[in-house]
This record gives sequence, C-alpha cells and structure tokens, in this order.
Amino acid sequence: MSTIPASPEEPLFQRIREELYSAVLGDVMDAIGLTRQFLPPEIRVQVPGAVIAGRAMTVQEADCAVDVAAHGGAKPFGLMFEALDGLQPGEIYICTGSSPTYALWGGLMSTRARTLGAAGAVLDGYHRDTREILELGFPVFSAGSYAQDQRVRGRVIDFRCDIQFRNGCRVSAGDLVVGDIDGVVIVPAAREKEVLEAAFAKVRGENSVRDMILEGQSTVDIFAKTGIM
Repeated sequence: MSTIPASPEEPLFQRIREELYSAVLGDVMDAIGLTRQFLPPEIRVQVPGAVIAGRAMTVQEADCAVDVAAHGGAKPFGLMFEALDGLQPGEIYICTGSSPTYALWGGLMSTRARTLGAAGAVLDGYHRDTREILELGFPVFSAGSYAQDQRVRGRVIDFRCDIQFRNGCRVSAGDLVVGDIDGVVIVPAAREKEVLEAAFAKVRGENSVRDMILEGQSTVDIFAKTGIM
C-alpha cells in the first residue's frame, strides 16, 4: 500500500485537533466581529470521534435534471472528478449549493481523497456508502446518509471558488476548517493568526477556570476575576 502524503502544515493541524475545539474558535471570532463562521448545525460528524483541521478546497454544486450538460457535451457529475483529483494533502473537500435530494459524497470518493492525503469532507447535504466510510475511517461531516445518487440530479460547476452556505457563512479556498462533535467552523485565512493565538490563550484560561471550579469557587467570583465561563 502506498504511503499517504502529509501536508507540511500537519504539525499545526495536529495541535489544533488536540488542543482546540469548534466552540472556543467560535467564541474568539464572535469577540472580534466574525459572527457567521459556523456552518449550518445539520452538518454533523458521521465518523464517531472524528476531528478535522485543514484547508478548505471549496466546491460549488448545482442541481440539474440530466447527467449530460446541454453545452459542453457528456460530462457526468460536472467537474466533480477534477475537484476530487485536485485535492492536496491537508485539504478538506467542502461543498454546498445543492438541494437535499441526493448524496454529494460516497465510499469511492473517500478512498480517493484518503490516498491523496485529504483531511476530510464537509457536505451541505448527504453522503452515502456509510459502512464503507466507517470502515475506512475517513472523516465525513454531512447532514446524514441518503443513498440516492447525484449523477442525474446534480453536478459540480466550479471549485476553488468562494462559496456561501444558506446561513450566510462564506468560505474561500485556503480558509481553515475545523470540525468536531459540536459542529464545523471556518477561520478566514486573513484572520487566522490572531484567531489561533487568542483561541490557544482562551483554552489555557478555561483550564485555569476549571481548576477554580474544582476548588469550590463560585461561578460569580470566577467570572469577575477572569471574564471566562
């Protein structure tokens, strides 16, 4: 079996997976005015215990009624194969734009993404081939499982483009994507350094607050001292 390639940023991604979580990143971004950074709450982790951190490889999906484009000839799935094959180590396939009537991801896609060193898939809709994905252990975040295929119902029309989810969260290619059991949050690349520094500091503060609680101090007094709760 060939070696799975790793991103040069893997040490950073590993530290994020081990020390941070979606809630603390969301809190930090709320404090600096980035208040629409969570994806819709229906997008949940499907592989138990999976945590992801990586770069967004954005994918724009659109509904259609046939699997052959009227202009451009026979192109089942649109640009989906090009988007999938273009995944780089440490990237996350993140897709939106379709109606919730078919699956956007499956087992063979997970296998291909894993061999390329991708960090996961985040779907504004459904996945299928759940047993295969669970056996592979590839991190998938979606609205759940639904076997209906996208071939005659949808196609990828662009990738590595800016995309927007229905709740207003915008994602650009290269943004930091972090997902865990509580949801998926997007850290804009332009604000990443300050957000991560503040998040690591907040986690250290929360650990101190936890110690104070265990010592028997009241939450009123703790919040007055630390501003954290």
